[in-house]
Amino acid sequence: MIILPEGSESVDPSAWSAVEREVYEQKMHSVKPYQYESADALRFELKLRAAIVEAAIDLSRTPVMFASFKSSRCNPRYWKRTDEGGFMLLPGVESSAAIYDIYRNGRLYAFECATAIIIVLYKGVLETIGSASFSRVFGNLYLHSWNHDNDLQLITEYGKQEAFPGDAQYFKNPDIDPRYPQWQGENVIKLPQGNYYGHGIGIRKADAIIAKLNTFRKAGSKVSARLLDEATYPNFFYIQQAAVSGPGLPLLPFPPPSRSVVGRIGKRTYIYV
Repeated sequence: MIILPEGSESVDPSAWSAVEREVYEQKMHSVKPYQYESADALRFELKLRAAIVEAAIDLSRTPVMFASFKSSRCNPRYWKRTDEGGFMLLPGVESSAAIYDIYRNGRLYAFECATAIIIVLYKGVLETIGSASFSRVFGNLYLHSWNHDNDLQLITEYGKQEAFPGDAQYFKNPDIDPRYPQWQGENVIKLPQGNYYGHGIGIRKADAIIAKLNTFRKAGSKVSARLLDEATYPNFFYIQQAAVSGPGLPLLPFPPPSRSVVGRIGKRTYIYV
């Protein structure tokens, strides 16, 4: 269920996008409570989730290639490729322009699936808060696997048993053939109607992704790939406030699920339900 403070303005989803309505309805009918500071905070999360979904679909339509860190490439007008195969934003370059370039000049880029997820999240935030706020809050981008700006404030929930469009998830392939380490799993963005986007695998249903991963198991393996029971998403309320007040805010409180354990390591928050 969705919980708003007493006296909050009424919520009318009739004019919302299909993705926003799907998330709203799913949360409304959940047995778990989802508490928001205001109706505006709820709307911001729904808009950002919809933008993340659109960013994932748009990236699937670009000519960007899948590549290992060793073979990664980027547009040198916006990024410096590091020895680790990551992309460091060049001095004087607007971070919003650099993210847009990945979508506009995809043929110049190649990276692995975790980097793709971070790019999708950044693009969703960019489209939600606008170029000026994005460049102010996320001014020193470095794209490399799950590396991300402190102000993205990623939260990962374990044992959640439900996920929503816009969440990042992971299909694990535990019995991988060592000849194909790139298929040890697939980082994905959950899309509406039971679809997922994974860089290098495209948009597919869960069973199709699992079937693909299973073709790269050890000979005779009986251990199937599976979707892990976890979900990762930005701290929506923090980003909403940072877009207005600027980066460097203290981590704002958010109500974790009841009977959960919350921890923070480096740039990420972890919730064990």
